[in-house]
Formats: sequence, C-alpha cells, structure tokens
Amino acid sequence: MSDVPTLAVENLETHFFTKAGVAKAVDGVSFSVGRGEIMGLVGESGSGKSVTGFSILGLVDPPGRVVGGKVLFNGEDLIGASEQRMQKLRGNKIAMIFQDPMMTLNPVLRIDTQMIETVLAHEKVSKETARQRSRDTLAQVGIPSPEERMRAYPHQFSGGMRQRVAIAIALLNKPDLIVADEPTTALDVTIQGQILYEAQKLCRETGTALIWITHDLAVVAGLADKISVMYAGRLAEQGTIDDVLDHPVHPYTIGLLGSVPGHNTRGQRLYQIPGMTPSLLSLPDGCAFKERCEFSDAACALRQEITEPVPGRAVRCCHPQIEAAR
Repeated sequence: MSDVPTLAVENLETHFFTKAGVAKAVDGVSFSVGRGEIMGLVGESGSGKSVTGFSILGLVDPPGRVVGGKVLFNGEDLIGASEQRMQKLRGNKIAMIFQDPMMTLNPVLRIDTQMIETVLAHEKVSKETARQRSRDTLAQVGIPSPEERMRAYPHQFSGGMRQRVAIAIALLNKPDLIVADEPTTALDVTIQGQILYEAQKLCRETGTALIWITHDLAVVAGLADKISVMYAGRLAEQGTIDDVLDHPVHPYTIGLLGSVPGHNTRGQRLYQIPGMTPSLLSLPDGCAFKERCEFSDAACALRQEITEPVPGRAVRCCHPQIEAAR
C-alpha cells in the first residue's frame, strides 16, 4: 500500500468542444502525489491548472470532457467512475477548496447546518460530535468566536471569512487528498500564513496529500515539497521545490522566476516574458512556448516529449538550460 501514491495522474487530456473549435485545456498531463506530500501546480491564467483540478474530481461541465488518460486515486481509476461513487468520495476522501467560497457555501443555510451535514453525510456520529468537530475546525482556520459564528449565514461574513469557512469544510473529514484552487488569493498575508501552516500540519499529521494550485510562486516556495509548472495545457517542468526554484531548466520557468521581484538585484529592471500565451483553440505545432522563447529554433516546431535532462527533473523542452541547473 505504501508504494501506491495517493494520486497518480497519467497522460490526462481534457478538451472543450466549442463552436470555434477544440480547446485542449489539459493536454497529456502526468504527475503523482504521495501520502503527506504537497505539490504546487503553478502557471499563469489559462494554463490549464484549474481544469486539471476539476478533472481529478470529475467536475468538468460540458462542453468540456475528459477524453483520455487516467486519474488513479489509491490505485482506483476515477475516469468513468459512476456519479454515486464520486459523491461518496467528494467531501470525504477527496476535498476541493474553490477560489470562490460561494461555490462551496449555500447562501440560505446557516454555517452550522452546512458543516454538520458535511460530517453526517459521510460518518455515523452524533450531531453533537459533528457540531464539536465543526467548531474546532473553524477555530483551526482562525475564525474568532467559532460557536457564535456557526449560527451566522454566509452573507454575514466578509469574503476572507467565507473563504476560511470553505477551507474548514474541506478539512472536516480529514480527506486523503485535497485539491486547493488558489484558496488564499482573497486573504490578507497574516491569515494566508496561518492557513498555509495549518495545511502543512494537516498533511504531516494525517498523511493527507495536497495539490495547491496557484500562480503565486512565493506561496508554494514555503509550502510545497515538489512543483509542476504548466504552460498552455501541458507540463513544462517538474521537480522538487528547491531544485526547480533555485535552478530552473525550462526557459518558461526561468522567465516566470525572473519576473518575481525577489529574484532581481536592487535597481535591476524586472524581467518580462515577451508576447502573450497562445489561444488553446489554435496552439502552434510543436512547443507552445516557442514564439516567446529566446532559445527557439527549427527543432521546436516538433512536438516535445518529457525528458529528464537532470536527475529527478522532468522537462518538456529540446533546449533545457542545464548549465543554469548546475
């Protein structure tokens, strides 16, 4: 059992079939997350990282559809699983924290009703036990006077407080896997730090695997064990957090890190990746990053496969900057 990762995504493909054409939002993505491990899934807007998260939980709505690959949760393939099976897993063994807390919260029900129902839907415990656990979890995510707050409705909370309630609901049943889609974007830095600390603590103590989807490299730097960088629906680079952030190999990762203020010397201009992300409806042949890359040549017109130019580093590029990694 210990050899089987909590989640193994193999060659996942999720396409959106629109009138304008087929958008390959996720195009051959593979990664794994083990017990107690935290993986940062990073990329700019439109890179396919959120759709990857939705695909794992079977939450892709038409015109989107998972058209290929496997999502192995504790060895069980969730692609094609029945809706009844997915309902048993969601909120219990697999939880998702959405960017918008109102995707989690029902506006017409009190917080205690929603949290207690979440516990009782998956466990045969008394209502009082469920209430106690709900109260403790609210305190865990930094909500003051949790007993009093449980009797409130979502509209009586600020945006940041609503997000903390949504995070608490995800933590309630101590799931085996949490997929977090930019959950701390709306929170101030002190609360963000507290949530990140609690997430790390939960993973270490309970063995929960966590995928943290974000565009903020500073967040994953202090949180994750490993990182996967996405660009235009494909994985650009994967490796341990220290290896990738200290010695990036893919030109896109290098550009991404170069645009972070902390990576520049004082007085130096911030690096800017030229151009724009290509439309997923009309991706160029070969490498999707070639039009913006200073190292591109004729070889980039061919589809790039994942290679391992440096031990422990997966890279989709025919010009990996290995000297930078050394």
